[in-house]
Amino acid sequence: MVSAITNDIAVSVESSYLQTQSKSEFNYFLFLYKITITNNSNETVQLLKRHWEISDSFNGKQFITGEGVVGLQPVIEPGQSYQYESYCQLKSSAGSMHGFYTFLKYSDDSLIDAEIPEFVLLPEYRNN
Repeated sequence: MVSAITNDIAVSVESSYLQTQSKSEFNYFLFLYKITITNNSNETVQLLKRHWEISDSFNGKQFITGEGVVGLQPVIEPGQSYQYESYCQLKSSAGSMHGFYTFLKYSDDSLIDAEIPEFVLLPEYRNN
């Protein structure tokens, strides 16, 4: 597991290779990642956006920005955590991901970012 804390928001990531769903002969490598976001602040926050940089040895870098995570924009109360799982498909067996989330602080409607630490995507490596 890899973790980072930014602006009192902790982000932890576990990843694994989905061998049975990958097809190396077609350059299709599927990885699962599980993210836990913990609000260590005294403020209620809402996750508004995700910003990803995905790298693999075949495609180089991709940048992805979107609303929320897995179709949701969760509200996380002080001391609470939110967890979700998602997938990443690479065209090579070696890659990594990192980025940041943008949150709305309810107390003053300001925006803050929280780092998503870089994690490795390799069939023989587990980030947990």
